[in-house]
Amino acid sequence: MVDAAVGFRTSDFDYNLPPELIAQTPTAVRGDSRLLVVRPAHGPPRSTAEFTAARFADLTDLIPPGDLVVLNTTRVRHARLLGRRASGAPAEVLLIHPAAEATWVAMGKPGSALRRGKRVDLDDGIAIEVVEELAEGYRRVRLVGASAEEAMARFGRIPLPPYIDRDPTPEDAVRYQTVFAERERSVAAPTAGLHFTPELLRGLEERGVRIARLDLEVGPGTFKPVDQEDYTRHPMHPERYDIPEAVAAEVADTRARGASVWAVGTTVVRALESADDEEGGVRAGPGETGLMITPGYRFRVVDRLVTNFHLPRSTLLMLVAAFAGYEVTRRAYEIAVRERFRFYSYGDAMAVV
Repeated sequence: MVDAAVGFRTSDFDYNLPPELIAQTPTAVRGDSRLLVVRPAHGPPRSTAEFTAARFADLTDLIPPGDLVVLNTTRVRHARLLGRRASGAPAEVLLIHPAAEATWVAMGKPGSALRRGKRVDLDDGIAIEVVEELAEGYRRVRLVGASAEEAMARFGRIPLPPYIDRDPTPEDAVRYQTVFAERERSVAAPTAGLHFTPELLRGLEERGVRIARLDLEVGPGTFKPVDQEDYTRHPMHPERYDIPEAVAAEVADTRARGASVWAVGTTVVRALESADDEEGGVRAGPGETGLMITPGYRFRVVDRLVTNFHLPRSTLLMLVAAFAGYEVTRRAYEIAVRERFRFYSYGDAMAVV
């Protein structure tokens, strides 16, 4: 799956999206979403494809028995904390992951509220104190009066993506999590997994499809647009992942049998490709990835991809273009816009088969 195209610029990954196609809410019923099936021509360059509109539930008919579907089981933390500065003005802090000395890496707004030594008061004597200012708007913070876990349990909100222009509701606490979510580690959902229902997973397993689960902590960098024309200079924020021994064994067995590995989401792609053992398998265990996948990348582990529709000028869109082929991806997005598919986290999906 090699795209032979070279010389792309960030602007080549821009596209026009009517604002009303950005999904602001989930579908009324989980899994009741649309699926654009993309069948690129075999062999590089992947410049032509067959496109079919389907329902996400049709995935059971697309995945052959014996293939392996890999899911990201990360759970989204209620990591968005709203408080007040000493002046009484509002402030917001997003806890990203634990750091040294009982502190957390965080982001927030306004930035002036998060200078070293400043505090954001939550309630009942609980506050967030800024210990250190880091690069790119990040901060190291300490919780005062409670642990971070206690503060999130009492005051935390689900951190909806910035393009969802509303406050979170109790429904989001359920629908912005996958049905197979496990440990709380992320500030954003692995959104391709949001379409899966227990019934769909059971149907795949009854068909003979194998299911494997890994964990990658999705960080706020997933929403960061590439703001330089030379996208190779874009700083990828590292994300932690953990691949169980059983998953590595499943991948090795699948490759040995000549079956296909399906990645559900770009997070799974990045975890598996980052753990590539150069023999088509993956190394088990924890790791950290800053892998940026763009056209020309040679995929060594992942054969098929299920993904949502991504933001213009994003590293996620570049990854899809690397996998499906640039021209195929451009055409798929044109079709999705024309056919009024729903975009982004709560939107519809695409399967590159």
